[in-house]
Amino acid sequence: MGNQVEKLTHLTYDNVPTADPNGFDTEDELGPRIGVSYIFSADDDEQEERVDGPDKDQNEEEKQYDNCNELECVVYYRDESVYEKNLKLSDMSTYSTENLLNKCIPGDLVEFVATGQYPHWVVYVGDFQVVHLHRAEIKNNFLTDASQGKRGRIVNGLYKFRALPPEVVVQNAVQQVGTRDRELYWRNSECFAAWCRFGKREFKIGGEIRIGKQPYRLKMLFSEKKSHVLEFQSFDDLIMEKRRNDQIGRDAVTQELANHLNATDAEIKDDFHQSVN
Repeated sequence: MGNQVEKLTHLTYDNVPTADPNGFDTEDELGPRIGVSYIFSADDDEQEERVDGPDKDQNEEEKQYDNCNELECVVYYRDESVYEKNLKLSDMSTYSTENLLNKCIPGDLVEFVATGQYPHWVVYVGDFQVVHLHRAEIKNNFLTDASQGKRGRIVNGLYKFRALPPEVVVQNAVQQVGTRDRELYWRNSECFAAWCRFGKREFKIGGEIRIGKQPYRLKMLFSEKKSHVLEFQSFDDLIMEKRRNDQIGRDAVTQELANHLNATDAEIKDDFHQSVN
């Protein structure tokens, strides 16, 4: 597989179907979304609620989360870096919900993580409470309930945009509580939480005009010398793919790309044999 990863260079999704699995494209006046492959099914908003009581499996939350299989990446808008996950340079340690409550201040973004699941983002609004997008509705819950037993970390620094004042971040979040289904302007919890903190319309569904060259690039980092680039025409499309990578993990992404390269090589050989015959 190492040799396959060395061949990774640059890829676009121009020839892949672009229908939104969540159905948000039905009445999109801006036309079809370009440059993303939705080869996943559901995001974190489809997870089941915890049905066990708060005291059951209490040690589960205290288990250390191993981030060694997280895929490091950089997101560019044209030539500007707007997001970066670097496990070596950033403090990506996770904490129990009790410890998080001692660290959070209103306006913070918190990411809950668990192996094999989509990360879930929330906005801390104070008094032990958060606002978040979950199961197609903006909800106000206690942080301990929103975590669903996962460990979490404060992720204010992943996006490179200038943050709004904390009171504005909280206001943005609280004003959306109760919004649901077709009234939603965000595809997942990360897009909603980031919009609350940074106020960028690009986090919203249809929040930008999609014309011309694909301006967004997702650079996936496998090592210091090995990387792979995907291009996207909208920011929320890129975030959906980044989150899918978070969910399946670095090893699975590497295997997918190796399989893709093998399939591409085989197709080229078949086309060559057909042409000479």
